[in-house]
Amino acid sequence: MQIEFQKAMQQLMVNQTLNLKEISKFSAVDFRLGIQWLVAEEKPDLAQSLADAGLALFPLSEDILAIAGLLAMTRQDWPLAIELLQDLVSLQKDRVQPMSCQMLARALACNLDIAEAHQVLDQAMKLWPNNPELEQEKSTMPFSIDVMSASNQPN
Repeated sequence: MQIEFQKAMQQLMVNQTLNLKEISKFSAVDFRLGIQWLVAEEKPDLAQSLADAGLALFPLSEDILAIAGLLAMTRQDWPLAIELLQDLVSLQKDRVQPMSCQMLARALACNLDIAEAHQVLDQAMKLWPNNPELEQEKSTMPFSIDVMSASNQPN
């Protein structure tokens, strides 16, 4: 993280607010690093504010979409995570990464969109047929909401 951006992040922690004019001069990579730093500093609300600002300034940045999607997952905001990760996958097109598909499938499953989660994994496994992470995700994902409900019932 460049010195100027570090100062802006420290100012953000002190003031608990963003100066959009000041931060608009930074790159998408700076935003990603800032979000990661704020998460490491256990400031999830500030990280979310920075992610929102980054998305407003760089709506087509793979860096911002990826980190904002992961941040939404950590906050268990499944609809937002799905939206951001779908945007990332669409943006990446034929350069899509296995982890992008894996995280999208996981967010869908957590949002109880089990069939769609399996569909995402099936498509990803066509691109990467022997990917161990995708195979693991597919093998551990339930096939229906009923299975998830039954597994949460007391014995």
